[in-house]
Amino acid sequence: MSSHNESPVSTGTQPRVLSSTSSAGFWQLLLLIWAALGPGVLAIIGDNDAGGDIAYAVTGARFGISGFIPLILVLGIVTYTVQEMSMRLSAASSTGFTQLIFYRWGRWWGYYHILTLFLENLITLLTEFIGMTAGLMMTGLSLAMSDAASLALVFSLLFISGYRSKERLVLLLGLINFVFFIIAYQTHPNLVRIAHVLITWHLPSMTPFAVVSWYIVAAIGNSLAPWMVFFQGDATLDKGVTSEDIRLGRIDTAVGTLAQIVVAAAIIIIGAGLYGHLSHINHIGPSQLIAAIRHRFGMWPAYLFGVGLFDAGLLAAITISLSSSWTIASALKWSHSLNASLTRAPKFYAIYIGSLTTAAALLLIPHLPLDFLSVLAQVVGGVLMAPVLIFLVVLTSDGRLMGHHRNSRWATRWSWLIVSLLIVMALLTIWNTLK
Repeated sequence: MSSHNESPVSTGTQPRVLSSTSSAGFWQLLLLIWAALGPGVLAIIGDNDAGGDIAYAVTGARFGISGFIPLILVLGIVTYTVQEMSMRLSAASSTGFTQLIFYRWGRWWGYYHILTLFLENLITLLTEFIGMTAGLMMTGLSLAMSDAASLALVFSLLFISGYRSKERLVLLLGLINFVFFIIAYQTHPNLVRIAHVLITWHLPSMTPFAVVSWYIVAAIGNSLAPWMVFFQGDATLDKGVTSEDIRLGRIDTAVGTLAQIVVAAAIIIIGAGLYGHLSHINHIGPSQLIAAIRHRFGMWPAYLFGVGLFDAGLLAAITISLSSSWTIASALKWSHSLNASLTRAPKFYAIYIGSLTTAAALLLIPHLPLDFLSVLAQVVGGVLMAPVLIFLVVLTSDGRLMGHHRNSRWATRWSWLIVSLLIVMALLTIWNTLK
């Protein structure tokens, strides 16, 4: 294996395919934007995973139409700030985030990130299979058959050749997320009430602050995950994005951020339709949530919610397992491109297959301590997030590495502010989880 102390070099395997020339006409510009969409959109809407969607719905059911809707919208600024740095770092340096960590901070920090990311991703993948199986079991399939079908669908990506074809397919899967708007409409939300909370940020006055603060921390945690930083950086390289395409990369990231927050807000509105109709709300699972929607709004909204939950789990399972594959394979200098076939990058795809198979198998273990694993994922994620964010700001502020694409003085201060907020929230998550 090559030394990790070598100077960073490009790991991209695809020639540059984008151009952001200012002379493009309107239709050419639209085609450029469509071509640019990918890493940012997939990373960010992938974070609206099955577990996150359930959390948003539970938040709505717990608080109704409340200040959590404008909070989610504002958190888009946080998500965009971090993911834009991830994209810009890879595009400007032509080097993956993991390799830069090895080069700048050495093997210990490099392997620390690999191991903690892989562990968190594996546990998170388990929650995605919980969401996918809950959606498929609505069709009458057993747990085992739903689990196997979910695994087979995620594996199907392997039989599509080339990065671009895989990317376009997953983007189309992402469009299914907008089914939540249909369900939100079917709940007949009070638009005047929604407009009111967008201005006042109202929360139920009788709710204890400790409960409200827990949900706030959870909402912030749902807006960003460590795997997203690694995924977008590596996908940027695999797509062939360079420093000349950063403007289009920002559009990609902005579109993904907008899609994430409006879908999350729609799911909170769906949950708000169940406000006052659920008991033991803090322990509700996907099957109980779907059943409550069916009881309150009918079969079709429940069916559509199951479809949306399955799609969210499927999209997240693909992106999360790819983040593990890219991170580990790039660190160990293995071939790690979606342009490569199974025979040309067997170790890269073995990580993808192994992660998904392990998560699917864990779901079938009787009496598996899901609550403990959920706690463990939150703790590991909190421990991993702090150094990831610090390293990201340091690297994107380095003029020798980034050239004129480095953070400006104002951007550096803003980034440190956002990072400080997220680190505090990560520590609060750990505290709330362990106490």
